Amino acid sequence: MIETIETDAGTARITWRGAPKARLVLAVSHGAGGGVEARDLQALAEALPAHGVTVALVEQPWRVAGKKVAPAPKTLDVGWRGVWPALAGPGLPVIAGGRSAGARVACRTATELGATAVLALSFPLHPPGRPEKSRADELLGAGVPTLVVQGGNDPFGRPEEFPRGAYELVEVPYGDHGFAVPKRAPLDQDRALEIVTDGVTQWSASLR
Repeated sequence: MIETIETDAGTARITWRGAPKARLVLAVSHGAGGGVEARDLQALAEALPAHGVTVALVEQPWRVAGKKVAPAPKTLDVGWRGVWPALAGPGLPVIAGGRSAGARVACRTATELGATAVLALSFPLHPPGRPEKSRADELLGAGVPTLVVQGGNDPFGRPEEFPRGAYELVEVPYGDHGFAVPKRAPLDQDRALEIVTDGVTQWSASLR
């Protein structure tokens, strides 16, 4: 089911993948360089409903409007806040999630919106080659149970670069910022995505 939502940042869109017996909603938004067609978001939407998790793929207003460049972080937060009532509408606990810039939005707004947990896919810990420009404070300030899923070769922050904190981290070996793995890697693309979906499935099952 596709639902359009009017927000103060423009029209957003939610694609729902319902679970037969839902106990949680996982709401995930895309990054600044792509949409909800991202391989990891699609894999989660396929895998999680069988485990009692309804998946809501959230398209920010700038993507719905066909723009190619994401707006400022504050505007992304406005769009996310605007869709939240629809995400919470089923009356189930909601995991706020996203990839890259979407993960930052989820972390920044989780406590304010009453999210049960945060799923941060490819959290952009810093711009490539600029480790001094850390965004760790956003991740560490989420204030709710948090899972980071990070590629082992992510130029925006490799797993070993992440500071200690009250979150869990699943590494996708050899994965880049989009969880793509080189052809020479000892695991193929399907296995890389299985690591993502298995990690999120197990973590979501532990949430109460």
